[in-house]
Amino acid sequence: QVQFVESGGGLVQPGGSLRLSCAVSGITFRIEDIVWYRQAPGKQRDWAARITREGITQYEESVKGRFTISRDNAKNTVYLQMNRLKPEDTAVYYCNRVPNVSWGQGTQVTVSS
Repeated sequence: QVQFVESGGGLVQPGGSLRLSCAVSGITFRIEDIVWYRQAPGKQRDWAARITREGITQYEESVKGRFTISRDNAKNTVYLQMNRLKPEDTAVYYCNRVPNVSWGQGTQVTVSS
């Protein structure tokens, strides 16, 4: 079965950085597009960054220039480097393939002073 395990979240001050990891199993990882999503309190889940199987990246407008998505096909893992974090980045972060399948538990990111 497909499994996504997100980690690396935490509490960080505005302007700080975090690196999230998404370990994937149960699919042929190297041929999949993977997306990082986030869900802020009281809001719907939205995409933040995407990486294709060819390594092409796309970013939602509000995170461009601050977030970097990358993948390691040898480790079946996708990363999200988040710099210059803002309070509005506070959310639970999830990863999934496209099209989506079952969701993991996510990892909480809280940006607050």
